[in-house]
Amino acid sequence: MTEETKNDEVKNEAPPAPKRAWGRITKPLVGVAILVVVILWSVGVFRTRTPAGRLECQPGLPVPPNAELFTVKPESIAPRVDVVGTVASDVKVNLSARIPAYVKEVFVSAGSPVKKGQELITLDDREIKEQVTAAEAQFKQGETELNRARQLFDNKATTEQALTAAQSMFTAARAQWERSKVMLTYAQITAPMDGVVTDRRIEPGDMANPGQVLLAIYDPTNMQLEVPVPVRLLAKLPVGQTVEVTLDRPATNFQGRVRQIVSEIDPLSRTQLVKVHIEGTSSDVDVLPGTFGRLWVADDARQTIVIPASAVYSVGQIELVQVVKDQRAIRRAVRTGPKHGTSVEVLSGLDAGDVVLVNPVQEN
Repeated sequence: MTEETKNDEVKNEAPPAPKRAWGRITKPLVGVAILVVVILWSVGVFRTRTPAGRLECQPGLPVPPNAELFTVKPESIAPRVDVVGTVASDVKVNLSARIPAYVKEVFVSAGSPVKKGQELITLDDREIKEQVTAAEAQFKQGETELNRARQLFDNKATTEQALTAAQSMFTAARAQWERSKVMLTYAQITAPMDGVVTDRRIEPGDMANPGQVLLAIYDPTNMQLEVPVPVRLLAKLPVGQTVEVTLDRPATNFQGRVRQIVSEIDPLSRTQLVKVHIEGTSSDVDVLPGTFGRLWVADDARQTIVIPASAVYSVGQIELVQVVKDQRAIRRAVRTGPKHGTSVEVLSGLDAGDVVLVNPVQEN
């Protein structure tokens, strides 16, 4: 064996056992040490800490220069109470048949404007025409018999009793003829006034019976608001009083005049029905029966807080204002009430002397 081969065998021999054990112990310890250093570094052990203390922070937002301010003060106002009601026509006519007959033609529909005397419905009049023809024949026969009886009476060929009987028959035949002609006019149903058809309950081919409502017509120039008013407010609504009325359709205000107060109190709601004539309505103004409306009544004066409506804004369902203190705008929750023009009543959240921004600062 050569010297080089001996050296290679010596190199390939394993290290002694103590050295191998030391290597297995030191490697995990180095890893744990590195992990501890990383944790300490992440929690800021090796960085300079800011000493504990209180940071100065001003509440609210800075008030813009030349901002418009409003100083809250109590005011005496007479709030307006709105009482809801329904529009109806003061003149409404239900048209019905006077004779039993089948409907031949209907010339109008709901919403159609009509003129007085305009034909609306035609009923089947064949049976009535036959009655007119028969009554006319009886009338002519009675007239002939009366003339014959008069000639005989003048010639003293008959008695006065026979002449009287002929006169009675003639009178009855004439009355029957006139009645049948009047019945014939009932086959044409015409408009009794200028107005608008509001309801159509009959169609061609239907049977029209006496008393059955066929059409309804209302006068669009004579509309009124019917309002159940609480008893405590009736003293402020004497008959003839001018009031303000607001309608949903058309969405506008009208002047009204108290026309009638029904002299009966509803025992459930403790109200009385007040009928207010709406002035300024015409066929050109589309005020329909059944429209929702409000009657405005001035209530007793009271002390309250009123601020510009623009000072109030909402965040979700919360109403807020910005109160100015030390040149800072601090928001405060409020609860508002009725509006009065460009102002709004504040029911809670503000006191006299508070200063609010008329145009709040926009919050980011």
